[in-house]
Amino acid sequence: MQMYDYLIVGAGLFGCVFAHEATKAGKKCLVIDKRAHVGGNVYCENVDGIHVHKYGAHIFHTNDKDIWDYVNQFTEFNNYVNSPISISKGKLYNLPFNMNTFYQLWGTKTPEEAKTIIENQIKEFGCKNPENLEEQALSLIGKDVYEALIKEYTEKQWGKKATELPAFIIKRLPVRYTFNNNYFNDKYQGIPIGGYNKIIDGLLKGIDIKTNVDFFKDKDALSGLAKKIVFTGKIDEFYNYKYGNLEYRSLRFENTKLNTENFQGNAVVNYNDSNVPYTRIIEHKHFEFGKQKHTVITKEFPEQWTSEKEAYYPINNDENQKKYQAYKALSLQEVHVIFGGRLAEYKYYDMHQIIASALQKAKKELN
Repeated sequence: MQMYDYLIVGAGLFGCVFAHEATKAGKKCLVIDKRAHVGGNVYCENVDGIHVHKYGAHIFHTNDKDIWDYVNQFTEFNNYVNSPISISKGKLYNLPFNMNTFYQLWGTKTPEEAKTIIENQIKEFGCKNPENLEEQALSLIGKDVYEALIKEYTEKQWGKKATELPAFIIKRLPVRYTFNNNYFNDKYQGIPIGGYNKIIDGLLKGIDIKTNVDFFKDKDALSGLAKKIVFTGKIDEFYNYKYGNLEYRSLRFENTKLNTENFQGNAVVNYNDSNVPYTRIIEHKHFEFGKQKHTVITKEFPEQWTSEKEAYYPINNDENQKKYQAYKALSLQEVHVIFGGRLAEYKYYDMHQIIASALQKAKKELN
């Protein structure tokens, strides 16, 4: 019996925004998620007053005022600015690559000095047609920055040698010849005060929700509840892996509560060296300028993905893209299913992009 206009499979940002917009338009929605909570990967867990980003650091940033206003209707944002620190061979470096980084590497004090070193290294080590990630990075930034701050980190992240990784993973490397440690160039940036759950709760207010529900375990019965489905899960799983599995990289998070006020002095610290198994440590209290007497840190370990693990980063090589295009062709024939989000579209999205995509699809569907 069709009790709803839309069954929304997945309570991440895409599903929640779509549900909110459909409800505003007078439609009745049911949102389901196989996890025990809503919010997808932006979900925050309150650990003794500290909002822990359960699925990795999420820093909101956008140049789009409409998107900024949209999220601010649910909660106020603070003025957090993402300025990561990177540790390589025992030394600290500022990110993104800027005049502070170049001073830490070479002692250069002027943009001209830094530019000269980088340009000379690109001439010496770069190549015109890079065939792998290493050649690409050397052609964009030179040897010293690559070896200190890119090579080992990237190899850990992807589980392969840089010479075996495709060049397209690094399309560009932002280089700033100013003393500016702000990782993002966007006009609007911050963390929702009280955590991302405030936004999710605002989006889902008055909407029917069921957690701990696996769509694929009761697909026919669940599908029968609504006129249309909004599917935000893995597109290959929706089609029962007809063209084979799409590949991802996964992550494992190790959380520790410490009885110290300040563990690392920064929210995000990257660990480049290959002999350190994790890629970064997140200290969550710094996202909201916490004054607690304790702290919570998360070590982030990249992992080979299996179907039992969470899918985080799509591996968009030619083979996977070919499979995805075959799945996408099937999805375009669907009349009663709308596909959206990073898993359904096999595409990495930042938060502002996923919100924009959900608003766009909702507008097209509801108008």
